[in-house]
Amino acid sequence: MAAAAQLIYRNLLRPILFRLEPETAHRATLALLAALPAFRRRANPPALATRLWNIDFSNPVGLAAGLDKDARALRAWETLGFGLAEIGTITPLAQAGNERPRIWRLAEQRALINRLGFPSLGMDAVVRRVEAFRRHPRRIRIGLNFGPNRSTPPERIADDYVRLIAGMGRLADFIVINVSSPNTPGLRDWQAPDALAGLLDRLIEARRAIAAPPPLLIKLAPDFDASTALEVCATAAEHGADGFVASNTTLARAEYGLVDAPPGGLSGRPLVARTRALIQTVYRATEGRLPIIGVGGIFSAEDAWGHLAAGASLIEIYTGFIYEGPALVGAIKRGLMRLMREGGWRSISEVTGSEAR
Repeated sequence: MAAAAQLIYRNLLRPILFRLEPETAHRATLALLAALPAFRRRANPPALATRLWNIDFSNPVGLAAGLDKDARALRAWETLGFGLAEIGTITPLAQAGNERPRIWRLAEQRALINRLGFPSLGMDAVVRRVEAFRRHPRRIRIGLNFGPNRSTPPERIADDYVRLIAGMGRLADFIVINVSSPNTPGLRDWQAPDALAGLLDRLIEARRAIAAPPPLLIKLAPDFDASTALEVCATAAEHGADGFVASNTTLARAEYGLVDAPPGGLSGRPLVARTRALIQTVYRATEGRLPIIGVGGIFSAEDAWGHLAAGASLIEIYTGFIYEGPALVGAIKRGLMRLMREGGWRSISEVTGSEAR
């Protein structure tokens, strides 16, 4: 069944979608997924379950932020078998983002470039959707990825994050603070240790008003050198961050032979080695104390395993989902189980950091 579904996607659906302009295809895919009938999937194997921040995850395979910015298809992510889905980036007020075109496919490299610039329906619209989804018990864990409005002046950026935490933090299993998108001018400046320290102090204080405060993660850029990454990790840990998402899209081009590619953040297959190196750096810098969600270049169970072994506790996919289709979720989970059996591993949590220690 799974192999047939993958063949249908590769040979029928993907060719149709790839004839469309990328953002049009993205919207069409979300509309189709939102209309997908709900059905009860078989329970995940217990060996794939993991517990982080006192939260149980049925499996470590997640949806990365960016694919469902406005919580349009929450039910579908659970139906497809994801253990977690990161929604957003969500901004306080609705905004259009950058002008189109703003997504490009690099099919030969199995990659995407985007310069979306946080298009968002805004916090109020997303709150209603997440509230409706949470009215019934769910297996899937929902992360909310927060970012500032483009019109917000630099001195008020922290206020935007505080507003988001106050307005919808209660709905999140975990919160991700996006200070690493390359498509919002000045945003990456907030990764500088002094700026990050002040921002985290504000956000941790805001989170205290939530009855059951969710963990707060920092989403990192993949373009740090090792020494800067170490400094950022130390600052985040010292000022109360509960974990990291590693990583966002990259601005690198030359090393991938893409000097003439459009501007924006590069994602997909080219990032796998760069992301894995960052995961390992963060894991070693924090001595494995702060969980990492590994994102970047995952197209197979072997890719996911590599990120986990480097130090990730969970992984997320985006570009791989676009190229391989929904069957990739099940394929990764089955592949992880196979790799665990072959290596004599009893639990996926044992794999985390096994090649970074």
